[in-house]
Amino acid sequence: MIFGRIKPLDAILATAEKKSLTRTLGAVQLTLLGVGAIIGTGIFVLTSEAAQKAGPGMMWAFVIAAVVCGVAALCYSEIASMVPVSGSAYTYTYAVMGELLAWMVGWALILEYAVAASAVSVGWSGYFVGLLHSWGVEMPHILAVGPYAGGIVNLPALVIALLVTLLLMIGTTESARVNAVLVAIKVTALTVFIALTLPVMKGANFEPFMPNGWFGNGHGAGLGAVGAAASIFFAYVGFDAVSTAAEETKNPQRNVPIGLIGSLAICTVFYLLVAAGAIGSMGAQPVTGLGGEILSPGTTELADRCQAIAAVTTEPLVCSREALAHVLRTIGYERLGDLIGVAAFLALPSVILIMLFGQTRIFFVMARDGLLPEKLATIHPKWKTPHIVTMITGVAVAFFAAFLPVGQLADISNSGTLFAFFMVAIAVLILRRTQPDRPRPFRTPLVWVVAPLAILGTLGLYFNLPFEAKMVLPVWGGIGLVVYFLYGYRKSHVGRGIIDVHEDDPDAPPQPVPPIGSAHTPGGKDA
Repeated sequence: MIFGRIKPLDAILATAEKKSLTRTLGAVQLTLLGVGAIIGTGIFVLTSEAAQKAGPGMMWAFVIAAVVCGVAALCYSEIASMVPVSGSAYTYTYAVMGELLAWMVGWALILEYAVAASAVSVGWSGYFVGLLHSWGVEMPHILAVGPYAGGIVNLPALVIALLVTLLLMIGTTESARVNAVLVAIKVTALTVFIALTLPVMKGANFEPFMPNGWFGNGHGAGLGAVGAAASIFFAYVGFDAVSTAAEETKNPQRNVPIGLIGSLAICTVFYLLVAAGAIGSMGAQPVTGLGGEILSPGTTELADRCQAIAAVTTEPLVCSREALAHVLRTIGYERLGDLIGVAAFLALPSVILIMLFGQTRIFFVMARDGLLPEKLATIHPKWKTPHIVTMITGVAVAFFAAFLPVGQLADISNSGTLFAFFMVAIAVLILRRTQPDRPRPFRTPLVWVVAPLAILGTLGLYFNLPFEAKMVLPVWGGIGLVVYFLYGYRKSHVGRGIIDVHEDDPDAPPQPVPPIGSAHTPGGKDA
């Protein structure tokens, strides 16, 4: 019986107890940790995609996405505090719902992290090419974008993805100090942006506020404010850093929800101010086709239409691949626009590094659990890193980044994330029923309201993703099932009666480092 293959919670907890962490983090540190992990990427990279889907109504998208993140995060925290190994949704599912579903979640997370890293690479490329252009260096169009926008290959995105992979393979680790500096750079850049754009806002630019309504006015999935929320969800992924730090928190029952909701609230206000500044100062109406039809982001039709408009007048916000820098340049701050570009140029590679860390970690643990060939988890004798996994991942990331548009990549990544959060919300309810007496350092408040809201919220956003992004998950899942039944089912350690916990192996890749000097990496193994 496949569903009977459960990695006992007690085995996982025994491992965690050997490495128990001192509880040092208070509410303020947790909130800062959350803000540092969340803020940055999505707002730099996806503003124009959200504007094309929802126009000024993208402000609602930030609120909707934050609410879904909030309820999902509260569920995540309960399990993270009960199963305090530095795992992820994969570890949690293995302990609660058994091997098959854990495999599905792990397989979805492999997709999520890899494609998210590709999305950030493409976003980085947009700012890099824009910076060069601003300084008078023209990158040939065919090498600056993929086939979707009339190019051949997105060379900068390909190069940055491979470069970060190489750094990871030779054993680059992050440091909390560098992370803190990069977070400061991102926050400063966004603050400067808000300070310059809010004074020149025009009310007329907010009309019509919801050109595509809530759900795209019948023009297909993935449009309107909810469709934009399904994409902009990407801007919040990172809040699980707070959930996984539950085991290091003083008085977690009080501080974890403060840290989670506090960091989500701060980021949402920040994002709303940035969005308001961008919309108010230059407008954010979707670009329509010649017949007035809605064009989806990342399509050749939209790219052609954008080129035609840019040849005659200022390039609209929705067409820009470096939205925030473009807004500042348009309202007359040419050099400060460059500074936003420099901030993205400096800060985004560290995000790619974190995504790849997360990805190699899950790959590594799944290989050590016997679900994937254990050869993949081989550690390089000199570099002391799982170089094979890292290389496979990096090549895939670079390939996606070279040929696909950023919005599409973010949507595909979101489908994996939403699936993982959906499973975690179900796991919380199952554990409340099956093991009500197990100690829970943090209990989800109003769990019979919050968990169902998380389940409905994640499903609702998933079904409002564009059709292609929705289909990637079941197709990738189908491939995963074939791999599982051909290999993992027979080789699984739990299936063979070997109970071991590899999340905390001394040679496992470290967790991403929190951007606070005094905070330890979740799981007690500092990078």
